[in-house]
Amino acid sequence: MPSSLQLERFNPTIDATTTASAAIANGVNCPKQPQAAARRLVVPLPLSLSSGRGIAVPDTVARHHAHMVGPNQCCSVVTQPINAPVSAVWPVVRRFDHPQGYKNFVKSCHVITGDGIRVGAVREVRVVSGLPAETSTERLEILDDECHVISFSVVGGDHRLMNYRSVTTLHANGSGTLVVESYVVDVPQGNTNEETCVFVDTIVRCNLQSLAQIAKNRTRN
Repeated sequence: MPSSLQLERFNPTIDATTTASAAIANGVNCPKQPQAAARRLVVPLPLSLSSGRGIAVPDTVARHHAHMVGPNQCCSVVTQPINAPVSAVWPVVRRFDHPQGYKNFVKSCHVITGDGIRVGAVREVRVVSGLPAETSTERLEILDDECHVISFSVVGGDHRLMNYRSVTTLHANGSGTLVVESYVVDVPQGNTNEETCVFVDTIVRCNLQSLAQIAKNRTRN
């Protein structure tokens, strides 16, 4: 279990015990590999949510959740069921130029290179106070409107999460949506794999919970 002192290097407001339990319960941590190698994350898709049926994930989508994990990196995956159709969730998720639409830790975003909704575009994100970061420079790697896949990588900025790359996919589940978000990131010096995953999982989970509420509200309007 990560110590409070070590977690304070990320965020002093996070309770280590509560956060670790929640993150491990809902995400799958990939152990550090002795050599850089592709590792397919075991995405914990529920056998049933509201439909009572299994959710079939095409290989063309599932392959995006296979990450190259180096010797000083960790990876994890977080899932979030949403009581709203994909048609209500995807327009919010795909807005690479407006992540603050559901990511509460983002204060502002400016696209500095390319078109904000095209692969290759680069954005500069400013985060809210209280996090061990000020800015993050991020590049859009994948935007697939047909399969509902979006991916971005961190290419610069003032923060401790170096070489971060995430992939988010949306999956129809009856009248609702299952969101799957996986990532790989360097483990900062002085922190462990578990501490890093606990911290990042917490942020990702907060984002997805916010997304769930926003998408649900969209269906009501």
